[in-house]
Amino acid sequence: MIESFKQLEQFAKDRDLAEVFLETDEQEHAVPRDQILEALRKRRAVMRDCVERGKSGGLSMGKLVGNEARLLNEAFQSGRTFLDPLTVKAELYALSVMGENSRMGVIVAAPTAGAGGVVPGMLLALEEERKVDPEKTVRALVVAGGIGSIIALTANISGAAGGCQNEVGVASSMGAAAVAYMMDGSPRQSIHAAALALKNTLGLVCDPVGGLVEVPCVKRNALFAVHGLTAAQLALAGVESVIPMDEIVEAMVRIGRALPRGLKETAEGGLATTVTGCEIGQRIKDEANQRRAARAAERERVAQERKSATPTKSAS
Repeated sequence: MIESFKQLEQFAKDRDLAEVFLETDEQEHAVPRDQILEALRKRRAVMRDCVERGKSGGLSMGKLVGNEARLLNEAFQSGRTFLDPLTVKAELYALSVMGENSRMGVIVAAPTAGAGGVVPGMLLALEEERKVDPEKTVRALVVAGGIGSIIALTANISGAAGGCQNEVGVASSMGAAAVAYMMDGSPRQSIHAAALALKNTLGLVCDPVGGLVEVPCVKRNALFAVHGLTAAQLALAGVESVIPMDEIVEAMVRIGRALPRGLKETAEGGLATTVTGCEIGQRIKDEANQRRAARAAERERVAQERKSATPTKSAS
């Protein structure tokens, strides 16, 4: 079992990183590599379908977001974007996935639903723009999953446990390693890409407005997809993290424990407690109360109808 990134680098030296993870999974879980790859082919297909569906937009369940992908896609298609196509597509695809998530559509949690747009945004944009073989993308998902699994041995990957550094930060780290792999980087470069991405998200709070995975979550995914691409680019150029990846993960855990409860997915701090955030939160609560009252009134109405329709026995 590979329990640390130091061990991974030693074990994977001069080897294909995806092969290392596939071999390890076969040995640990007795799952044949062909089954693993087929499962990830299906997940890539779900990601691709999710991106296409999400481009058209549509209001979210909480009515706070939903059309960001549509707006960016319209700007991109009409030539009104100024960033390079790879960057714009990474943003667009991340927004598309998170838009679908906000509408309760089918997505791939990578590693969580709240951070589900980062990895597909990065990998699918790179595949499309750099003409990467889709099978290489599937193997890159093996790498992303392997990186996330090693992090998860030390850290609880949830915003409630340690803030958004544990979700979007980890997703960006997984994606950065996978992108480095897709661009034929070495295992060392993939690990340093993951390190550069993760250490620059440390302290990122989880402060969802109204308690919904909408604000700032949807747009945050787009921003950190670009963050992950940047980390991979630096690592592929030879830039390395001074702090080893294992120590970064340990720091993330300590920081997560130190964060106040209000900044860990409770909607009791950060953006959720701004004036606008509080107004939105109150509106959501009021609407929920109205729905509950309406359901209760409907149940009472049905009960009264049934009672009225039940024949009564006359006294003899």
